[in-house]
Amino acid sequence: MIHRDAYETIWLSLLLLAVLAITAPLRATADEPAAKEPAAKEPAKQETADSDSATKDATPEKKKTQTVRLANIVVTGDLSETAGGGSLLMDLGTDLRQTMDRLDKAAKDDSIAGILLEIKDPAIGRGRLHEFTETIARVRKSGKKVHAYLESADTGSYLLACACDDITIPESGDMILPGVYLEATYYKGLLDKLGIQADFLHMGEAKGAAEPITRKKMSPAVRENLTNMVDDLYNQMLETVARQRRIPVEKVRALVDSGLLSATEVKKAGLIDRVAYANVLRENLKTEYAADKLVYVINYGKKKVDQDFSGTMGLIKLMQAIMGVETPKTKSKAPTIAIVYAVGPILSGKSQSSILGEQVMGSDTIVEALKESAEDEQVAAIILRIDSPGGSALASDMIWQQTQVVKKPIIASMSDVAASGGYYIAVGCNKIYAEPSTITGSIGVVGGKLALGGLYKKIGVTTDVIARGKNAGLFSSTRLWNEAERDEIHQMMENIYGQFTKKVAKGRRMPHERVLELAGGKVYTGRDAKQYGLIDELGTLKDAIADAKTLAGIDKDDEVQLKILPETPNFFEMLFEDMGEEHEARAAFLARQLPPEILEPLRKAARIRMLFRDPISLVMPYDLEIN
Repeated sequence: MIHRDAYETIWLSLLLLAVLAITAPLRATADEPAAKEPAAKEPAKQETADSDSATKDATPEKKKTQTVRLANIVVTGDLSETAGGGSLLMDLGTDLRQTMDRLDKAAKDDSIAGILLEIKDPAIGRGRLHEFTETIARVRKSGKKVHAYLESADTGSYLLACACDDITIPESGDMILPGVYLEATYYKGLLDKLGIQADFLHMGEAKGAAEPITRKKMSPAVRENLTNMVDDLYNQMLETVARQRRIPVEKVRALVDSGLLSATEVKKAGLIDRVAYANVLRENLKTEYAADKLVYVINYGKKKVDQDFSGTMGLIKLMQAIMGVETPKTKSKAPTIAIVYAVGPILSGKSQSSILGEQVMGSDTIVEALKESAEDEQVAAIILRIDSPGGSALASDMIWQQTQVVKKPIIASMSDVAASGGYYIAVGCNKIYAEPSTITGSIGVVGGKLALGGLYKKIGVTTDVIARGKNAGLFSSTRLWNEAERDEIHQMMENIYGQFTKKVAKGRRMPHERVLELAGGKVYTGRDAKQYGLIDELGTLKDAIADAKTLAGIDKDDEVQLKILPETPNFFEMLFEDMGEEHEARAAFLARQLPPEILEPLRKAARIRMLFRDPISLVMPYDLEIN
């Protein structure tokens, strides 16, 4: 039976789309106007020219002009790790992989002389940041310059800009470069006020996933481990800026200690190259490229979206867009590398999105994607692209087991985070790649429950029980475990911890005793993990693909096609999927309307809720903010 809310959602959506199709048909275009940019006031044109040059071309005198084209790419929003998809109308090109593909395309395009990268506060973690900067390095290696323009810069935006040939900030801009700041939020005081008790056990002294609800501050072991991780992230940041800007590390350290710097100060210090507004930058670039006419290709490489839904054919196109139908492509005979995106906290069942828009990795979905890759005769090798803090122990093990039955080469490629359950699913692969700043490891187990009896008493709620069996009340929500029940849980967790560490030892070809030294819930940066043998190589997704070709016996110079999994569900599939908890996914758009001050606490609460879904979990202390 379809819920009444689903009918209302469907009809309201179709009514809105029909009104849009009838009243506002739009022509297909590949570009958007560049805000506050005089050169981008004509959004219907793919290329915008410098205004002075356009005037010169309007004169009757016929003379040859030196026309130079620059790709104009805006980097903004959540550059997430996704398997693809996009909006209802398949407006692609905004996730990490697709944005980097646009840069690689510009590097190979003979009609493009360089790239203007407008960096507008992208939400990007340290692992993805390194991936992106390596792409910029490839463009520069091709002989083309990449120019960065920022109105203001925080640490992430500036580190991205550092990879470019030059950096420009307007006079009114500023730079916030405060170093590395890790903040953990603790809820035990709140739970005490509510009369709620958290009863949790953990395997590994540094396994701090449950500490936010069992303590009011970090335990000494967790603090020591996280301090080591922050130290390495901080040193990597200083080294990156010093290397890219050719400034001594100690000078960078002093600038970071200043924290907030004006555009004039950072120019004087050598952190940027120009203090100029966007129109002045364009004039400077015109001179630099010795161009009579400087043409900017707005939103270069972004997929065109056909939004002309007028007439009968328009309605057909509209329905195809809603159902996710794309123009069939000619099947290539080139070998295929499958990339399976394993993103988000790990839970049993199908992948979904939380009510706050966060992606959740379902074990059923990832297992099916691995099976499909293994059964596809054209797929020569598989990349498991991981960005996950872990989650359900059972779900993590189901994914790990599937990596064992795949006979084709399979390589794990880690993004921002691949810890606990995220690391568990990686150790079954032939090789593991990580970024220098990837947070990984956290080999440990945590499990427990919340006892709500104190809260019930405060609000006048009572319970009455009939039970049979010694441990029938093991997961009662009203009381703490008794001694016998606690022993049972501890024994189960020891068993899971033993399985985890033995699988790491087997996958990493490492003595079990050494794994136990590195385990205990400790987290590491990718750079440290490489030193300790927890990963094989420091490298990007592109490096992992190159290695996968080698393992599959494909010549390094041969072209391969990519098969991206899991496939993104279309509009109707999302509407008609299970109407239970998955209904939260349809409300994800509400999260975009909430200010960060409200959204972040809600997200933290939602993550804790996910932690309690299974009694035993493999989760890193992932309710951490690292800036």
